[in-house]
Amino acid sequence: MKEETLQRDTALDQRITVRALESTDMDVVAEIMSLPGVRRGTLSVGYRRPEQLKAWFEKRLESGVSVCATIGGRVVGHAGLEVQRPSRAHCAYLGMAVHDAYHGRGVGMALLQGLTDCADASLGLRRIELTVFADNAPAIALYRKFGFVEEGRSRGYAMRDGVLADALHLARLVDAPRLQAI
Repeated sequence: MKEETLQRDTALDQRITVRALESTDMDVVAEIMSLPGVRRGTLSVGYRRPEQLKAWFEKRLESGVSVCATIGGRVVGHAGLEVQRPSRAHCAYLGMAVHDAYHGRGVGMALLQGLTDCADASLGLRRIELTVFADNAPAIALYRKFGFVEEGRSRGYAMRDGVLADALHLARLVDAPRLQAI
């Protein structure tokens, strides 16, 4: 995926740029994943070492795509699509995290735009799935803007702050192009 500038961040008067995530970004990704808001808002376990994230990143590259968003050269979020097993090769699972200090500035939108464009145009994916905490209203609203719909709810899905929390399962389904008769 080539580097693309997708949206202007008016608060900083700098552009949000989406580019391929690189192994050299893992220190910053580890910092982002350990931030209080990211730990609370995602289903990922925080406090992972850069080495652990590098192994995760290399695995994801074998079966998907990973991107990051930068503002002024600083990584402020990351996201990825992990393509499923062969019988579900038309599907991918989405994961995303945005630095606590950059929520509400269009970073998530830029990341999601980059990944959905890649999924549709380059990867040929027809279905993208994700799981989100049921009370994460800003994330759910963003996903809905990109065509994700709720497919189910799991009660007591994950432990958060010492309490079992519900999660929603959302998916974006794109109709497969119809083949024309020759």
